[in-house]
Amino acid sequence: MILNDTNPETTRMNLRKTLLGLVLILPAMLAQAHEYEVGQLHIDHPWSREMPPVAPTAAAYFVVHNKGSEADRLLAVSTPVAGKAELHEHVHADGVMKMQQVQDVAIPAGGEVKFEPMGYHVMLFDLKQQAKDGERFPLTLTFEKAGKVEVDVAVQQDAPAGHDHGDAHDHGKHQH
Repeated sequence: MILNDTNPETTRMNLRKTLLGLVLILPAMLAQAHEYEVGQLHIDHPWSREMPPVAPTAAAYFVVHNKGSEADRLLAVSTPVAGKAELHEHVHADGVMKMQQVQDVAIPAGGEVKFEPMGYHVMLFDLKQQAKDGERFPLTLTFEKAGKVEVDVAVQQDAPAGHDHGDAHDHGKHQH
């Protein structure tokens, strides 16, 4: 027996169920699309906080997981949206928190390194223009062993859940 239900009400209900399913699945699909692999390294959710249009700098953050049995090092970063990109870290020195450039960042075997506010981060100088919430820009990460990988940095008004360490820190006034 073949059922061919052409009842408009049934068709509308099926369409609603299908659309609801897509709405529920789409965010998970988009979240997965914002992860990157290179060699034994896995890079999670590259992001940057939206800054005022006149701010001269911005910062980018992400997490690097090393699934391999050998350590690797992040050696360099670059992006076409800035005149210069550098690896930086926050350090406590003489009771004062300050930022400084680092030449590389070790990614331990079987471990992870978080690039986050008040920790390691990528500083972007001489920006052509500040990116706005919802936009993305390319960032190339160069690792000693895994090589290069280009990621898309998602610009957000607020830090993602679990990354909200730097609300009081203003990269627009970056000082050394």
